[in-house]
Formats: sequence, C-alpha cells, structure tokens
Amino acid sequence: MNLQLIDTHTHLYGNEFAQDIKAVIERAENEGVQRFYLPGIDSETHDAMIQLEADFPGKCFAMMGLHPCSVKEDYKQELALISEWLGKRAFKAVGEIGLDYYWDKTFVDAQHEAFHQQIEWALHYQLPIVIHSRDSMADSIRIVGEHQKGNLRGIFHCFTGTLEEAQQIIDLGFYLGIGGVVTYKNTHLREVVKAVSIENIVLETDAPYLTPVPFRGKRNESSYLKYVVEKIAEVKEMPVSAVATITSENAKKIFGA
Repeated sequence: MNLQLIDTHTHLYGNEFAQDIKAVIERAENEGVQRFYLPGIDSETHDAMIQLEADFPGKCFAMMGLHPCSVKEDYKQELALISEWLGKRAFKAVGEIGLDYYWDKTFVDAQHEAFHQQIEWALHYQLPIVIHSRDSMADSIRIVGEHQKGNLRGIFHCFTGTLEEAQQIIDLGFYLGIGGVVTYKNTHLREVVKAVSIENIVLETDAPYLTPVPFRGKRNESSYLKYVVEKIAEVKEMPVSAVATITSENAKKIFGA
C-alpha cells in the first residue's frame, strides 16, 4: 500500500541514530513517511538538529524550544538562546515545550515561566507549539487556555490522557499526537482514540523512544509509524489509507503545507 505519512515528532538527530541515519530515513520513506518534524530540546542538541535538517532538505524540519526536562539552573540563558534562534531564521514550531512533573519537580516554577514565555514567542512569530505534558496534563491545558485568544495552535505530543482531557484539548483547537503507546497491551488510549474524531489526531513516533509493538523495548524509528497507523485504523474501523491521508492533512494544517 502506497501510504503518505508524516512523523510529527521524532528525535532523529540524537546520538542513537548517528551511525545509520541515512538508512533510518530510507526505511521510513519506504514505508511512506515523507516528512519528519524534529523537536528542539536544548542548546546541546541544536547543532545536530539543524544539521540534520540541512542534510535532508524538504524532508526534515526543525522546531525550536526548551524542553521542560532541560529547565535547570541555567534556564534563562537557554531561553535567551531560543529567543535568538527564533529571531534569526524560520522554524516550523516552538517545541518541544511544556511541563514535566515526572522526572524532577525542583524547577517547576521555572518550567511554568519557560512555558509561558515560549508560548508568547510562538504567538509573536505566528508559529504552532508542540507540548510535552508528562504527569502535568491539567496544568498544561490550563496554561494553554490562558493564552488561547484564537491564534494559538499546535499539538499535545504523546497524548495519553483521559477522554475528558482529550476533549478539553480539542476544544482549545489543538491536536492529539498519537504514537506507539496506542499499540501497548494495557493502555486506555485506544478507547480515547476510538471516541475522538480522526480530524483531531496527528501521528508521531517520538523516536528513539516509545517504540510500538512488535518492537517495544528496542530503538524506535520513523519507519515504525506504520504500526501506529494500523492500530488506529483497527480501533476506529477505518481504512489504513484514510487514517494516513487525514492525519497527514492535519499535520499540514499545523505546520504548513
């Protein structure tokens, strides 16, 4: 089947892919993945991300943002670099930004400050945002709501929340990023995916993380997006081709054609 897929969230610039990135992208293209959107993390990964975009023009697209897990003592310097980058060239989104209460709560106040600031930059540059919201869904939704005056758009990346939270996100005009978790045995995510419209979903791998079944436990890569598409199609009782087409159109609405 000749699918046309978009991986809206993949860290292909990471060290995990340093030895075989060309083969990784080739495998993904053979499975129909045409575009790869690269979320920013912090200053340690900017150069590798931007180099990958340069190496695969028209295929890999960089975002710029400070990941909440990288909000540490030096977060103001990191934010200054984000601001500098956003001012000197175009990016597809401000991301990956947000809140993470899972790994470390030491800098929660700083995470909130960084999230608010980066949303304001996204509004200024008329860019979408890509949100990381691990163990912080309620606060993440609330903060987006505070800024949503009609112009803010984007994705709640790696959505694994409740149906009620999904509906709140959709009501804010945002999309749900669905990845490998939907294939896991004991996930409630399939019930959520079944209940919401495919018009509100985009696809992602978060490679090298969150590898779908049947490769769970191994390095994830963008070619495995097909397992996410197939599971969503099964859950929603839709043709795989329809899921691919609609989710790709959704991604284009967010990032631009």
